[in-house]
Amino acid sequence: MTTSPIPLLEMRGIDKQFGEVHANKSIDLQLFSGEVLGLLGENGAGKTTLMNILFGMYRADAGTITVEGRTVSNHKPADSLALGIGMVHQHFHLVPRHSVLENLMVGEPGRWGRLDESSARERLLQIGSQYGLELDPARQVAELTVGEQQRLEIIKALFRGAKILVLDEPTSVLTPQQAEGLFQAVRAMVADGVGVIFISHKLHEVLGIVQRIAVMRRGEMVATIINDNNVTHLRLAELMCGRELQPLNKPTISRGRSLLRLVNITVDDGRGHPARLHKVNLDLHAGEIVGVAGVSGNGQRELAEVVAGVLTPSSGSITVGGASVDRANRRAMQGYGVAYIPEDRMGDGLLTTLPLSDSMILPRMHQPPFSRFGWLNKQAIRQFVEQQIEKFDIRGADVSIRAGMLSGGNLQKALLARELAFNPAIVVASQPTRGLDVAAVEFVHNRFLQLRDNGCGVLLVSEDLEELFALSDRMVVMYEGRIVGHEETEKTTPAAIGLLMAGSKQAA
Repeated sequence: MTTSPIPLLEMRGIDKQFGEVHANKSIDLQLFSGEVLGLLGENGAGKTTLMNILFGMYRADAGTITVEGRTVSNHKPADSLALGIGMVHQHFHLVPRHSVLENLMVGEPGRWGRLDESSARERLLQIGSQYGLELDPARQVAELTVGEQQRLEIIKALFRGAKILVLDEPTSVLTPQQAEGLFQAVRAMVADGVGVIFISHKLHEVLGIVQRIAVMRRGEMVATIINDNNVTHLRLAELMCGRELQPLNKPTISRGRSLLRLVNITVDDGRGHPARLHKVNLDLHAGEIVGVAGVSGNGQRELAEVVAGVLTPSSGSITVGGASVDRANRRAMQGYGVAYIPEDRMGDGLLTTLPLSDSMILPRMHQPPFSRFGWLNKQAIRQFVEQQIEKFDIRGADVSIRAGMLSGGNLQKALLARELAFNPAIVVASQPTRGLDVAAVEFVHNRFLQLRDNGCGVLLVSEDLEELFALSDRMVVMYEGRIVGHEETEKTTPAAIGLLMAGSKQAA
């Protein structure tokens, strides 16, 4: 790491309030040329607010920002780009129907009022060679893999002259091999003097790539430390949460009876397009967690929706607890004891614009004790919701609060509370900890292990291999709608699973 006496970026006394919420409390942060700074904190710690202030999305109530010694004030995102500040968000901002080159040139003024394709292509090739971020200029964005789309977002920032690059959860949808490719590019960038702010909940990645670590908790900067041999996962988790986290306890248990069997499940649209699921076979037993690995978009979501009864297969058979399922809709699968935690908790899981109580009884509002002869039992609803709030420690919640006012971690707890309240035999969980902080992840993981110990079968769909290896007894790997690998967790490695995720027919 090469540093200069003057920071590349300095934020001093940054303060921001939204009504009664004090999101940033006099925050100080420095970033030097040629370093990677890790920015950590629980959900709601204030990281996103701080970065939005840096990028000009919000205006700070107090404090100063300097870039290369020059004070920046009242700036907007366009000003930030001109100052050399680039951000790569978790959700990419690309035009799928345009080419790589066209996406790079969006918003560029060109020369003499004309877009300069030749200079843009030359700059793209230069960035690719310099940082190992090669992309074909003519390829359509819709044809790119998730990893390639992220590469294009980074190229866009560098194309616009970024000297400060903010990476927000950059590996959340990448295979281990793609993540390592990203880290190699980051190392090349910092060797060239770029300063990188790396935001991630994956602590092992933070320790592997950053030089310094800034930790936020409840709107305050609680620590800035050098990443040396004395820094551990547990130490970082304690700084983020303000308490000691306990390691997972996953005892060895024997599998019980068969709870779920899928035979040759296929899902297609009947129009000749590639099947979203193709002849998928899967077994789930009592007292086990089966992990489903795969790069986003390879059929994992469809698999979860078929088991939950949300999506009807075109062909194949489903057996639950030895009984053949003729009509696998959501209510029927719920009757078989299948709980469902969907991938999109905001869109598919909870009614964010209505009171929390509405979301908490949604799948069972037609049943006793919540209703009788079409009339809702408000006392029973209130009692149930209050019990779940206490049991699952849903912070900042009451029966009447609008669900969308809760943080991501507490929304996920509410969804878990609703689905687990009636002792399900099977739990289908799709990306249950995506975007959650270490404390919320700890809570969710412990709940799944308790379910396993109590004889429940859990189908866990996750793009986080560390999570799958920590929880799963067995793993299946999906690629292009097929199951291409079936491994005992203790007998495989992340590298082997990553190769299968990328479409390799032979794991290393």
